[in-house]
Amino acid sequence: MRIRHQRVQGLSLIEIMIALLIGSLLILGLVQVFAASRTAYQMSEGMARVQENARFALDFIQRDLRMAGHFGCVNDQSHLQTPGAMRTHFGATALYDPLNFTVSIAGFEAPGTAPGDTLEIGSAPALGALPGGLGTLSPQPIPGSDVLVLRYLGNVGAPVTGIADVGPTEELTLATGRWDALITGGRPDPGLYGIADCSHVDVFEGTSTGGTDAVVTVTQPGASQDTDLVGRYTPQPSGQTMLYRAESLVYYVSTGAGGQPSLYRAYHNGAEYSEEELVEGIASMQLVFGLDREDELDTKPPTGYIDNLDIAQAGWDDLDWRRVGMVQVGLLASSPNRAAAEQAADRHVLGVNFTPPADNDGLYRSGYESTVALRNRLYGN
Repeated sequence: MRIRHQRVQGLSLIEIMIALLIGSLLILGLVQVFAASRTAYQMSEGMARVQENARFALDFIQRDLRMAGHFGCVNDQSHLQTPGAMRTHFGATALYDPLNFTVSIAGFEAPGTAPGDTLEIGSAPALGALPGGLGTLSPQPIPGSDVLVLRYLGNVGAPVTGIADVGPTEELTLATGRWDALITGGRPDPGLYGIADCSHVDVFEGTSTGGTDAVVTVTQPGASQDTDLVGRYTPQPSGQTMLYRAESLVYYVSTGAGGQPSLYRAYHNGAEYSEEELVEGIASMQLVFGLDREDELDTKPPTGYIDNLDIAQAGWDDLDWRRVGMVQVGLLASSPNRAAAEQAADRHVLGVNFTPPADNDGLYRSGYESTVALRNRLYGN
């Protein structure tokens, strides 16, 4: 049998080059699709993180803003009209003193952040020396962000069933099982307390036994000074006396543990501020205050009409801050990780134009704003 040998032919060089070209085009297309998908995912994740962080931060600020000036039945609207209704037992008189509860809201305006100003992110003017107790915050507020100060009594109190003189001090006995109302939010030792009925309110420092049958001992501001709560308040069930946790809070922006700017909240325990990082990715907080139409509150009552918007002024005193009945809060939030190949456009927050940093960090940024009425200060409404 004759075996026929067939000639085996391979691929030519031109055919190989065409195949390589087609394969390269397909791989390049896949790379482009993957890159576009990755960019879209980064942008989507960045936007989601920014929205989540901003909403979380605004929720905290709004909740505490609405409580500003709450002193039981004797809120700001009433105690500012009745001399002697409010008493603090610290001797604090300075506006930014953390124990000055006669001023329930104040703020500090960061240089270069007034409405109409343009600010490059990361290049804000220095804050300078912060007034009063704000200078003791650690970490310190960063430039380009305002500072908000709030003071009030907590929204939940414990009934006071007994008030007794014990040597140079006084002891308050709380209703059985009501101590937990004063230690919400992971604060086992409040340090600062407020006692109130519908006629008076006193804010003081104290210590507690805690537990089911809690007793709070009033800390005297001086050896010869008497708080004189006996006679000023009638315990329950005959009276309406309640004990609250006194809150002296500061909201500000500083560098967080992860190196990103974060929103901080500091609370005062009677001896010092305790700072807590609430949420990362908050690059700046801006504040605008709504003022009552009446500007002579030392001789006239407020009108209850808010028709003047202004930023915090260095020369404002206690009377100026008493005019505040509304606050506009603006937050510039940024993604924690790179979210875009190119820097997003400028962002406006309460009239402040924030421009991208000189180096393209690729972070997604967005502004969020909210207007909060101070329900304990809306006189006549």
